[in-house]
Amino acid sequence: MINPFVHITHLSLQYAHDVILDQLNWQILQGEHWLIGGKSGSGKSSLGKALAGLEKTSGDMQFFFNKSSALPARVLYVSNWYQFTNLEGDRNFYYQQRYNKQQRNDTLTVYAELMHYAKEESLAFEEVEKYLDLFDFIDFKNTQLIELSSGEHKKLQLIKALWLKPQLLIIDEPYTGLDKASRKKLNHFLEELAEAGVQLILITNDENIPNCINRFAEIENGKLKHLSSIQNLSKDVAREQKPLPHFLQEEPRESADIFVHMENIHVRYGEKEVLKNISWTVRKGEKWLLQGHNGSGKSTLLSLINGDHPQAYANEIHLFGNKRGSGESIWDIKAHLGIVSPELHWYFDKTAKVWQAIASGLYDSIGLFRQLNYEQQQRVTQLLDFFELTTCKDRLLTTLPLGKQRLVLLARTVIKNPSLLILDEPCQGLDYAQTEHFNAVVNELCSFGKTLIYVGHYETQLPSCLENKIVLEKGEIKTIQKIAAYA
Repeated sequence: MINPFVHITHLSLQYAHDVILDQLNWQILQGEHWLIGGKSGSGKSSLGKALAGLEKTSGDMQFFFNKSSALPARVLYVSNWYQFTNLEGDRNFYYQQRYNKQQRNDTLTVYAELMHYAKEESLAFEEVEKYLDLFDFIDFKNTQLIELSSGEHKKLQLIKALWLKPQLLIIDEPYTGLDKASRKKLNHFLEELAEAGVQLILITNDENIPNCINRFAEIENGKLKHLSSIQNLSKDVAREQKPLPHFLQEEPRESADIFVHMENIHVRYGEKEVLKNISWTVRKGEKWLLQGHNGSGKSTLLSLINGDHPQAYANEIHLFGNKRGSGESIWDIKAHLGIVSPELHWYFDKTAKVWQAIASGLYDSIGLFRQLNYEQQQRVTQLLDFFELTTCKDRLLTTLPLGKQRLVLLARTVIKNPSLLILDEPCQGLDYAQTEHFNAVVNELCSFGKTLIYVGHYETQLPSCLENKIVLEKGEIKTIQKIAAYA
């Protein structure tokens, strides 16, 4: 008889009036490795956090750790979103801070963070080197935590988890922000951990999973439902296709034919050169795909366009017909464009309600601090209806499932009908159905004259309107080419 590893009975969890887990029962046997997937908002992340003791629940959870194992008798939960602190333990960062040289020394370096973790968990520091090397993270040792992109932060948390090797490892959306090569490496590491005695729970709908995963389940009405395979996971109901609000069917009025023009761009932090000799032109109406491995410079390149990077003034950059630094303000630039990015999501106002988050896009603020006139209120109402968010308009943005949060940020992005859309990994955390819906909206928006720069790793999950591709590698342009439309 196989011994139980985790035994859960009558586990319940409630947020305000919303029941998330309802008398859930679950037994994990020794040697079982689980995938928990299914519909957005069903309670997957809440269950993972509950197992790690990060949520206040009722019911009973028993863990039968192997006392003879050299592995720590621990449950480690790796969240989809990681919140780091500054040197004083504060998390009150602002969106542009990661690009501001004067503010960069406010957080630990990757090396110092790992040294602290090694001391805290009694780990041999030399053992982390192989994970740094295999995740291509050696060059990030002296990088400040605040400088890391969302994908790089995900890698850092995975490095720490693989290094610790707890007896139960729970990873929420393990592939978020990782490029194709990194996803493959991660699966290899997870299989090694399983062989070493670590039991895994992956919270994901991704089908590209390690071979060791041998149990599948989803949460339905607050209870665990066992499945025979990943193909049996429930999917969100396809959303009703609606026409765009009328204000988004108007072509943007732009006098410039060239929106972005860069010549021999260089960005350096001390001895570290992030972008090297970049020359790129984006013309009115073009739809670009921007790709590159984690750390290749994509986020920095986009920050030069959206006005958030101070080194834009030291480079030859023309935006919407004007040379950067010729008298225009950051708000003049932002009036032309809308952006969705993991970093914007990361730093967004935690006190904002859904309707306030959408309305803040009118002023390019991280939260709403002004009254709306009648026309602006109508735009908010139309977008709430279009994105099927009306019923949750008064909820805090942070209480929504991650997929819905991302739709709120897209609504925020388009509320002013910008000429240029910059969508940086916009579908991180969205399931397949949500991604299809999101990209269908992007396609429709672009059919009314929008110019697009879209960052995405998954070639099968891209909008079909894309026409051109630029690929970065270690801060330099690897290729620029025309691409066939994606189906």
